[in-house]
Amino acid sequence: MTDQNKPLSGKTAIITGAGRGIGRAIAIAYAEAGASICAAARSRNEIDEVTTIINEAGGRAIAVECDVTDLAAVEEMVAATVAEFGGVDVLVNNAGVDLERGLVGDDNPDLWKKTLEINLFGVYHCIRAALPHLKASRGNIINIGSGMGHQPRNINTSYNVSKAGLWMLTQCLALQLADDGVNVNELVPGPVETPLTTRIFQAGKPHPTIPTEYVKLPEDVVPLALYLASQPPTGPTAQSFSLARRPL
Repeated sequence: MTDQNKPLSGKTAIITGAGRGIGRAIAIAYAEAGASICAAARSRNEIDEVTTIINEAGGRAIAVECDVTDLAAVEEMVAATVAEFGGVDVLVNNAGVDLERGLVGDDNPDLWKKTLEINLFGVYHCIRAALPHLKASRGNIINIGSGMGHQPRNINTSYNVSKAGLWMLTQCLALQLADDGVNVNELVPGPVETPLTTRIFQAGKPHPTIPTEYVKLPEDVVPLALYLASQPPTGPTAQSFSLARRPL
């Protein structure tokens, strides 16, 4: 039985990068909506804090320390979630970095590679490991993308390329999984103040280069994340849902 007032009642969600920012806000909101939560990240203290908040409020959550660039660690994270809650219904691929902002030729190749390893290969690892369970539940995959993956720029090239690859991965997997009833969509938050971006812009202040753009808080992303997680197998797939105030 599901609670009609809790749209994710009876479901289990894995959220990567759940210790801070958008991932933290989504994990807590999903728990409030009735889902059991696997909060995954590299920072143990942060995900422990998130799961404590959820469990003390009467929800169900586990914290799993996990580096998404390590396929074996990701497989263990998924296995721990299934052992605790019985399956996986929603996968939110939120873990991401922006490590290299230099022009190509002036940049650090190691940071360039690391950006792709986390932002693109990390998502691939999580989807690959969770796929049998998502097929069984006819669930939802939500990839946290970026408008920078849809528009070329002459800086942040590694980040742009990683997010462009994520958008293509979203579309390819949506085609692959259509007959399995698994929806695969991209959520583009637009500018959000998080620990990753606070050096660039702050909520409540104008965007430094896009004066028409509204800089949001992580909680502002929650309604769209809840909508995508609660879609039936016949819901939208291969789509990019954007909270930005300008075209992608």
